[in-house]
Amino acid sequence: MSARTHYDIEMEGLHEQILRMGGQVERSIEGAISSLVRQDVAAAQKIIDEDDIIDAMKLAVEDKCAKIIATQQPLARDLRKVLAANQIATDLERMGDHAVDIAKVAIKLKGERYIKKLIDIPRMSGMAMAMVKKSLDSYVNEDADLAAEACKEDDLVDDLRDTLMRELFTYAIEMPKEMVQIINFMFVVWFLERIADHATNIGEWVIYHVTGEHKDLNP
Repeated sequence: MSARTHYDIEMEGLHEQILRMGGQVERSIEGAISSLVRQDVAAAQKIIDEDDIIDAMKLAVEDKCAKIIATQQPLARDLRKVLAANQIATDLERMGDHAVDIAKVAIKLKGERYIKKLIDIPRMSGMAMAMVKKSLDSYVNEDADLAAEACKEDDLVDDLRDTLMRELFTYAIEMPKEMVQIINFMFVVWFLERIADHATNIGEWVIYHVTGEHKDLNP
C-alpha cells in the first residue's frame, strides 16, 4: 500500500468522524429546540446527558488529527485540511454546548405558560442547522464556494435575531411580570446566533484549507 493511499484512507476516516459528530450536534440542537417548544423536560435532560458523546467525538477527532500529522507528515494543502478538521471539531463541540444551554432553559421554563407560541425560534434553529450542514458538506467536498455560501446565510440569521430581540424587548415592557421567561428566550436567541457563528467559522476554515487564505466572513 502506497503512502498516499494510506493517507487517503486516514483522511476518509477523519471525514466520517467529522460528519458523525456534525450529525450528533444537529440532533442535539433539534432535540433541544423541540424540548423547549413541547416543554418536554425528559427530552431536555437527554440532550444534557448526551453532551458527553459530543465531547468524546471531539477528542477522537483531535487524536485522529494528531496521528495523521505524526505518521503521514502532510504538507501544504493536506496539512491545512487536517488543521481545519481539528478546528471544525472545536466549533461543533461548542455548538453542542449551546444545545445543552437551550435544553437547560427548557427545564427552567417547565410548566410555564409561554407568552406566545414559539414559531420564529424553531425557524431560526432550522436556519442555523442548514448552515451547519452546508458548511460540513463544503469541508468534505473541498468546496470553497459552498463554504462562502454557508457563511453568507449568517446575515439572515442575524436579521431574524434582531427581529426577535425587538419583539422580546416589547414584551418586556408590556409584560414585566414575565421578565424571567422573556430573558430566557433572549438567551435562546443568542445561543442560536452563536451556533450560526460557529457554522460560519467552519466555512472560514474550509476556505482556508482550500485556498490557504484566512477570511473573516463574520465581522
